[in-house]
Amino acid sequence: MLPLRVLHVAAEHFPQVKTGGLGDVMAALPLAQRRAGMDVRLVLPGFPAVRAALIEPIDSIWVGPIVGSAGVRILKGRFSERGIWVYVVDAPDRFDRPGSPYVDAEGRNWPDNASRFALLSWVAAQLARGVLDRRWHADILHAHDWHTALAPAYVRFAGDSLPPPRTVFTIHNLAYQGLFPADVFASLCLPPEAFTQDGLEFWGLVSFMKAGLVLADRVTTVSPTYARDITTYDYGYGLEGVVMARGNDLVGILNGVDEKEWDPSHDPHLAAPYNRNRLSGKTECRKAVASEYGVTLGDGPLFCVVSRLTHQKGLDLVLEAIPDIVALDGRLIVLGEGDRSLESAFRAAVDANPGKVGAHFVFSEAQAHRVIAGADALLMPSRFEPCGLTQLYALHYGTPPVVHQTGGLVDTVIDVDSAGLTLGTGFAYLPSTTEALTAAIGRAAALFGDQRRWRQVQRNAMATHFLWSRAAEKYHELYQSIATRKNS
Repeated sequence: MLPLRVLHVAAEHFPQVKTGGLGDVMAALPLAQRRAGMDVRLVLPGFPAVRAALIEPIDSIWVGPIVGSAGVRILKGRFSERGIWVYVVDAPDRFDRPGSPYVDAEGRNWPDNASRFALLSWVAAQLARGVLDRRWHADILHAHDWHTALAPAYVRFAGDSLPPPRTVFTIHNLAYQGLFPADVFASLCLPPEAFTQDGLEFWGLVSFMKAGLVLADRVTTVSPTYARDITTYDYGYGLEGVVMARGNDLVGILNGVDEKEWDPSHDPHLAAPYNRNRLSGKTECRKAVASEYGVTLGDGPLFCVVSRLTHQKGLDLVLEAIPDIVALDGRLIVLGEGDRSLESAFRAAVDANPGKVGAHFVFSEAQAHRVIAGADALLMPSRFEPCGLTQLYALHYGTPPVVHQTGGLVDTVIDVDSAGLTLGTGFAYLPSTTEALTAAIGRAAALFGDQRRWRQVQRNAMATHFLWSRAAEKYHELYQSIATRKNS
C-alpha cells in the first residue's frame, strides 16, 4: 500500500521564520509524520530567510502572474540533506521584504496581506491537485491558520475534473482571522459563489479563517479543551456559531515537544546538562541565567516569563504581581518582545526593582532555552491559550508552570494541590485575575521552601511526555477517516 501523501501549507517554519508556536509546529509535526511512514511535503512563502536556507533546489516551476503577483516561481528543495521536500513560493513582490511576515516596522499590517496569503493558498491547492508538479500530488492538503485558510476554497472551487485532495484546516489561534474589506474578493481568483454565507463572507467582510472553517473536509485545533472553548462566546471571537456547525468534524489534537531541540541532558545552550534523575545541573543553569539577567538570587523561587508581549498572554497581571513576588523574596526574569507599552512597563519594573527583576526584549531561541532551564517556575497567565508550547518545554525542563486554566494549559498542567505530590506538575488557577495569579505564585513559593517536595514536582513534570509521534498518529487516523468516508 502506498504511503499517504500529505502537503502542509503554512506561513512559518522554525528556524527560518517564527513569530510564535506555529513555526515550531511546522518544523516538528511533518518530521514526525514522515517517521510514521507518510510521504510529507511543505509549501512555504518565499521570505528571504526561507529562500536562503533552501538547499538542493532540484526544480524551478514558472507559474507567471497570478493572484495579483507580477510573477511567481515555485522552488523545490530541502532545508537539510535528507530533509522533507519543500515548495517555496518565490514571488519577490509579495514576500521579499524585511521584518515580520505580517506587519511592517511600525507594527502595521502589510496592506497587501490578502493577496500575499491568497497566493500562498492558491499555490498549495494547485500543488496538492497535481497541477504544478506533475510528478506528485497530495491525498491530504493540510492548511494552518488564517494565512492558508483559502487553500480549501481553491480546492473546492477548482472547477475541473481532477480528483480533489481531502482538506484539513488547523486553527492555531482563532483570535487572528484574516478579515479584509469586501472589495478584496475580486482579486482572489475565486468564483462569485465563494463569497456567500456558506463561504468567505462574514458580516460583509472577507474572512480567510471562515473559509477554512466551512470549506475544509475536517477542522482541527491544537488541544481538546480549546476545541470546546471556541464554541463559546468568550473564546469564539464571533465565529463560535460557525465552529459549532462543524459538529463532529472538529477535533482537538495536542501539540508536542521536539525532543531533539528540547533536551536538557544534551542542550548546547545550557550552562550545565541535567536530567530527571540528576538535577544538580539545573542549579548551575539557575545561577548562570540569574547572572545573565542581572538578578541576585533570594530565598524564594526564580520565576520566568518567556512569551510574546501581548494582552492575550496576561502579562499585565504579571506586572501587577511583581510586588508579591518580591515580597516572597522571589525573583523574575522576562524574555519577550511585542507590545511596546508592555515592554515599557517591564522596563520600569526592572528599574524599580534592581537585582530582583531582569528582562531582555529581543527574543532569542538560545536565551529561551537558558531561561526555561534556569528558572524555578514559569509564569503563563494567558487569558486564552489554544495549546501553548512554552509550558510543554518548561515541563520537559523541570520548571513547573504557573498557569491560568484555559485551553491547552488545562490539558497539559496538573495542579499540585488538586492532584497531590505524586501527580502534580504545576500550579493552575482560576479566574484570570491578579489575585488568583498571586495566590498560585504564593503556593509555588511555599512549596519551593521544601526542596524535597519541590524536587518531586520537578520530576513529575519531567516525566510527562507530550510527543509529536503521538500527535502524528492522531493526525494519521484523522486523514484515514476522511479518505474512508469520502471514498465509501
